[in-house]
Amino acid sequence: MHLKGLRSKVNKTGEIATVRSRDNEGIIEEIESKAWVSKIRALLTDSSSGHTIIPRGNGSYSVGCTDLMSDYTTKGSFLRLYYPSQDDNGYNDTTWIPDKEYFFGLSKFLGKKDFMAKFLKLLFESVKTPAKWNSPLKTSEKYPLIVFSHGLGAFRTLYSAIGNDLASHGFIVAAVEHRDGSASATYYFKNQSAANQGKQSWLYYKAIKQDEMAAQLNKQVRQRAKECSQALSLILDIDHGKPVENALNLKFDVKQLKDSVDRDKVAIIGHSFGGATVIQALSEDQRFRCGIALDAWMEPLGDEVYSRIPQPLFLINSEKFQFPYNIRKMKKLYLPGRERKMITIRGAVHHNFDDFTFATNKVIGKVLTLKGDIDSNVAISLSNKASLAFLQKHLGLQKDFDQWDSLIEGEDEHLIPGTNVNTTNFNSVTPRNSTGTGK
Repeated sequence: MHLKGLRSKVNKTGEIATVRSRDNEGIIEEIESKAWVSKIRALLTDSSSGHTIIPRGNGSYSVGCTDLMSDYTTKGSFLRLYYPSQDDNGYNDTTWIPDKEYFFGLSKFLGKKDFMAKFLKLLFESVKTPAKWNSPLKTSEKYPLIVFSHGLGAFRTLYSAIGNDLASHGFIVAAVEHRDGSASATYYFKNQSAANQGKQSWLYYKAIKQDEMAAQLNKQVRQRAKECSQALSLILDIDHGKPVENALNLKFDVKQLKDSVDRDKVAIIGHSFGGATVIQALSEDQRFRCGIALDAWMEPLGDEVYSRIPQPLFLINSEKFQFPYNIRKMKKLYLPGRERKMITIRGAVHHNFDDFTFATNKVIGKVLTLKGDIDSNVAISLSNKASLAFLQKHLGLQKDFDQWDSLIEGEDEHLIPGTNVNTTNFNSVTPRNSTGTGK
């Protein structure tokens, strides 16, 4: 679930009913009906031209960023990479949303007119993320690898606050752009000639008919999991020295990644639909040593996956998004002998995990449910620190991330151990942090 300004409800049969917020509709219609774009732009965003409003990573490494497309067709992997960088000098910050078609895709996903695409472009085209574009990899170390899966209606660039922070702490992060129809926009090239010329062919979000919802979502989450495994295989192949040509023809030489990955230290992280993708991928690919699901949307998953995940799993939720039907599904993951942890961030909303929470000011951010009652920087810091502590424990890292072990247990004024959602009326109890005995 992602980006629509939606409220999710559960009907009497336990099915999700998603409704668009009337308040959000009113704001959008007001914007569309009046010629005051400049005033709205000033209201919606605190950014100025080329200004970075997405937070920098808090680790000791400089961070670089590049894109990698392993095959110009839809069969290849399309990734945004964040990595520890050797040199920041002479390299520019990375453009957050790099092509105008992504704004059209977001508008289409939101069910709005072309005006909204132009408005979003005006609003966000100058936003940068604080990673140096195509800067060289710091090649003196081997780094643990994270594969990241985005939410519904998102795409590979919209979680840079997480990617930047992980890379600044010494990880390589491969953020997948999914081709299952869940991204608001993505592209490929029809042939080698088009790739050489940079002539993109665009794919946009595909709406699902109500009577096909369950089967289609499950089909999509399976494809997404395979795309994450394919991304992992690609990076490991490059690490082994296999020649890989980047169809995007960027200045970053992917050969730098040779011998750069600690192949035994691989994890997967995802948000919302990406959280479900984490769970699906863990059930299929044992190369992922552990997983972190951020506000996971559980609807796409089939019942068969819950017993097939031996790896440790960390569920980090927002207080405002989760609901009994979703938590009941999470509870199925709590099986004997399985490492499971869950925390909830007080005052957080679903979008506190993505970059849009940083790209709007407090008033409109809260109206559009892009910001919660908690400060966005505090929320992402808690999530990132808890994630780092979990990764150190289950990837066997020799770092100082264990200083945040208490966050895994929800020991902070801004955290709730387990969940805030009462599921007792559904003949189940609240999942608690457990090594396998949640009841």
